[in-house]
Amino acid sequence: MTLEQDLLQSAHSFDPQALAEIYDLYSPRLYRYAMRLLGDACTAEDCVAETFSRFLKALQAHKGPRDYLQAYLFRTAHNIVADHYRRQPPTEELSESLRLDENTEESASQHLRQSHMRAAMRELTEDQQQVIALKYLEGWENDEIARALRKPLGAVKSLQHRALARLKQLLLDEA
Repeated sequence: MTLEQDLLQSAHSFDPQALAEIYDLYSPRLYRYAMRLLGDACTAEDCVAETFSRFLKALQAHKGPRDYLQAYLFRTAHNIVADHYRRQPPTEELSESLRLDENTEESASQHLRQSHMRAAMRELTEDQQQVIALKYLEGWENDEIARALRKPLGAVKSLQHRALARLKQLLLDEA
């Protein structure tokens, strides 16, 4: 049995140590994932909290993952991110976290590039968004992504190819 399977089995029994270990292991990764997609620290923290809340509710209802805990948590976080963008129209404002200093022009330029990338990502299908985020932002292998999305490996490769072509088109159109 792998560590993930051991933790998941203990979590189904509401073992506090296992639940804490799951949180410690996955919360930094989920935060990084949410932060890259959302671009706001508070919203990313809310996403992580909601992900674990849904996980605990699923366990309480005797549902939730039986295997592939990481895939389950990232799929849940992705759904929360997608819901966030459905509820809120995208804004082009500079975030409050952008501080005025000698690097303001560079910071503003970087923020605009990130905003353009997030806007382009929102133009992709949900599956394409998730493939790109997991592959290039989180460094997952295609077989891990296939398990997370519950899709064949060939479908993941196809989604990745189409998503990259679409992103290239969208970003070149903006330039």
